[in-house]
Amino acid sequence: MKKILTTLALGTTLVLSLAGTAEAKSGDVQKSGTCSKASTSKIKLRPDNGRIETEFEVDQNRVGQRWNVAITDNGVVVARTTATTTAPSGSFSVRRLLPNRAGTDSIVARASNPATGESCVARASI
Repeated sequence: MKKILTTLALGTTLVLSLAGTAEAKSGDVQKSGTCSKASTSKIKLRPDNGRIETEFEVDQNRVGQRWNVAITDNGVVVARTTATTTAPSGSFSVRRLLPNRAGTDSIVARASNPATGESCVARASI
């Protein structure tokens, strides 16, 4: 009985360590951005079936603020939209599936708030 329990414990440890390794090697990238005032920003990139799942988030802590957003990949504009901060956190997220171009993709997301003059930028490569 003791041998069976030891084998089960070792097997469980091995499975858990492999799960952690697979998660760490998933290729996800997350970077903090910068903002000209008190807001915060970040960008997340994740490989997704030959594309790049891109998420850009700005947290202003004020609900109802409209922002102009542009996302570029290697200097080419791949998305342009507007986003409005929502309750409860006063933040917004813009998500896009981008083509995965040959080589390294350098993704830059920019947002500007015309009402306050604030701007944010976040960069990451994958």
